[in-house]
Amino acid sequence: MQSWSDTVVPTVPGSGPPLRLYDTADRQVRPVTPGKTATMYVCGITPYDATHLGHAATYLTFDLVNRLWLDAGHDVHYVQNVTDVDDPLFERAERDGEDWMVLGMRETALFREDMEALRVLPPRDYIGAVESVNEVVEFVEKLLASGAAYVVDDAEFPDVYHRADATEQFGYESGYDRETMDRYFAERGGDPDRPGKRDSLDALVWKAVRPGEPSWPSPFGPGRPGWHIECAAIALNRIGAGFDVQGGGSDLIFPHHEFSAAHAEAIVPERRFARHYVHTGMISLDGEKMSKSKGNLVFVSKLRCQQVDPRAIRLGLLSGHYRQDRPWTAEVLQEAQERLALWRDAARLPSGPSADDTIARLRQHLADDLDTPKALDAVDGWARSALGYGGSDKSAPAALADAVDALLGVRPL
Repeated sequence: MQSWSDTVVPTVPGSGPPLRLYDTADRQVRPVTPGKTATMYVCGITPYDATHLGHAATYLTFDLVNRLWLDAGHDVHYVQNVTDVDDPLFERAERDGEDWMVLGMRETALFREDMEALRVLPPRDYIGAVESVNEVVEFVEKLLASGAAYVVDDAEFPDVYHRADATEQFGYESGYDRETMDRYFAERGGDPDRPGKRDSLDALVWKAVRPGEPSWPSPFGPGRPGWHIECAAIALNRIGAGFDVQGGGSDLIFPHHEFSAAHAEAIVPERRFARHYVHTGMISLDGEKMSKSKGNLVFVSKLRCQQVDPRAIRLGLLSGHYRQDRPWTAEVLQEAQERLALWRDAARLPSGPSADDTIARLRQHLADDLDTPKALDAVDGWARSALGYGGSDKSAPAALADAVDALLGVRPL
């Protein structure tokens, strides 16, 4: 699948401290220690609607990780999927009377446009579920052969399920107790009441063909991939087990990331699917989480159509810490637009105070679990000082503009 266009990232002299991120599995902030090539998998969209600000906030978070790794001199192998075959896509297509493939292609194209407008660095591998079906089939075969998966006794729909108890460490990523797992499994796409399952938590890895749905051949019958195994297969076949960061929204902690890890760990020797599990908070509107079911979404494409500068959208989403659930309001956007104007005015100055200390603090704050509020404040301070008091360093405005571009993804000019 085609990714979006890349953007040039300026090289900033010097270096910052090593990146530290909160790891959901370990429940603490700890160092991220990639090798020469840093590896990251971030779960992508199910393309049945446009990119809303909750999506954007997640992808901006991992864009910062990408940029900090590049600034530290790493090559970055970033992988993202598109769940372009799934129940929500079929349901939306049926509701609107259109072909599910056409819907998925259109919304994926719009997502790419939104990411490019927000200056999110593209993944090296951008993989759709449809194009990874053969990989999933091979994966399911291995799970069945190892006893980690089984076929339900159902002559009409012989679905394949992964045993939740197939790995001893199941549950380590989320840390949830059984009651919480049961609740989230039912709320987030699970099928706890499916007859024939050995445990209500067992997760679907291959859905046998249903009338009117697309299917692909397999040794265990025609069907299509389950949600969690799609990501496990794509990640394993691109960057392997034990990669540096798996990312997504906090609503993916369970069951999606728990089961993606469990699927992989059932057949590979690595202790952990990912070395770091990183999750972003939710974006709310008028006190409620943005979601399609509530109908309270703010779409990036609609803001762009209203002539809102994508840089302001980016700054508004970065004004809160990535792990916090936080609101999007008219005030958040207004403050972001004012901040962008402040930075733009300062970047246009012929000279200013030295930017070295500000760039060092920018790096320091971002390396400290992506503390964007403090990072933005540091740039604000330099801009106000430059505009209010001036300075004799002719290289400072351009140097700070390059640093803000490279590390925050915002080009002031």
